[in-house]
Amino acid sequence: MRHIVEEVKLKSGARGLLIDVPEATVMSFQFNFRAGTRLTKNKDIYETAHVMEHMAFGANDKFKDEHTYEAEFTKNGAIRNASTSDYSMDYYASCADFEWDRILDLQQLSITSPKFKEDELEAEKGNVKSELTGFLSSYYRVLWPRIQQLLGEDVLTYPQRLKTINNITVRDIREHHQRTHTAQNLRFVIAGKLQGRKSEIKRMLEQWDLPEGERFKMLVEEHPQITKPTLIPRKEAPNLTFGIALVLPRPLSDPETATMGCLDHLLTGTMFSRIMGAARKKGLAYGIWSDTSSYETYSLWEIGGETNTESAEAVFDIIVRELKAVLSGRLTEDEVEAAKQYALGRYQMGAQTVGQISSFYSGRYFFDGVVNDYEKVPARIEATKRENIAKLAQEFIDNQTWVLAGVADSERELLDRLHEKLATVFK
Repeated sequence: MRHIVEEVKLKSGARGLLIDVPEATVMSFQFNFRAGTRLTKNKDIYETAHVMEHMAFGANDKFKDEHTYEAEFTKNGAIRNASTSDYSMDYYASCADFEWDRILDLQQLSITSPKFKEDELEAEKGNVKSELTGFLSSYYRVLWPRIQQLLGEDVLTYPQRLKTINNITVRDIREHHQRTHTAQNLRFVIAGKLQGRKSEIKRMLEQWDLPEGERFKMLVEEHPQITKPTLIPRKEAPNLTFGIALVLPRPLSDPETATMGCLDHLLTGTMFSRIMGAARKKGLAYGIWSDTSSYETYSLWEIGGETNTESAEAVFDIIVRELKAVLSGRLTEDEVEAAKQYALGRYQMGAQTVGQISSFYSGRYFFDGVVNDYEKVPARIEATKRENIAKLAQEFIDNQTWVLAGVADSERELLDRLHEKLATVFK
């Protein structure tokens, strides 16, 4: 959909994007604060941010509880949600075009004037316990926080997080909200039919009653070199769920991000990809994926999947073979061109709705304040070269900072053998 992006800086210190989508019939709102779990006061109350997010739509200056607020919010079909990650707390809403101002007013109430009542706290502590306990049945959820720890990140695993919930008080919730929900810490993306409405939107946002505060920075951490694999034993786990993570001690440029996206697609993106497709063809694994992320001071290249333990060594033989093929430049020009065409197709399909357009901009903007240029994406994709793929992959390998971990009901010797296979890539 055709759209026009404008960045605005409010007098309060808040910043955001107003995205005019002339053909839109809905309005999308996203509000972000650096207020995630890693920004809680101390690790004894690590789940404070998560519990606070669950309480976000409770009692406020106008509504006595979540039920009355929800009834008012959704009466014309509007939807709302919130989420918490290591660093961010995000509030989302979408509504019909005709009620955008009513919904924006309601969001202002929940974000700026929550009451955080004691009975709501106890209820949401129970709900968060239930949520996290459920995650223990997901081996990916069990695995990746442990990989983060192995890579030096100061996070807790889900069993560790569960132990902190009972320590949280209403005072902790209010302290976290007051410290993090400030004007300087607020970023927003509002998308929809904005012609003739921008001044009113800015006026409404300027009236939000938030202290000045600051925009918190992400922590800088050292990533140690890991020499042994880590097994997380689970007697009830019939398969091996594995994760491989490689660290590069610098952020990627936009063209490099496109290059790694092309490589990830070639390795695991389709049923005919070099790793996932080959494993599926031989009946070795239902799913294998790879992904690359870039942060303020480092980048992370991850490969993960699930396989029967008796098939694990064959799967790793494929992974090792194809990684070595990439490093030696044995990708073909046809493969790379096909991956670029796929990326271009996904790019064009990625702006069909207001929500998709909003998400395209918000992820990057909330992270480092950069306004992605939608029109330049095709040029970035087209600039991807076969030789650059090998060069960038080699840089990840040369850094020698990587980890292998798995969840399984098996002996450690299996993971040791897989680690030995994988280590040959780094020699």
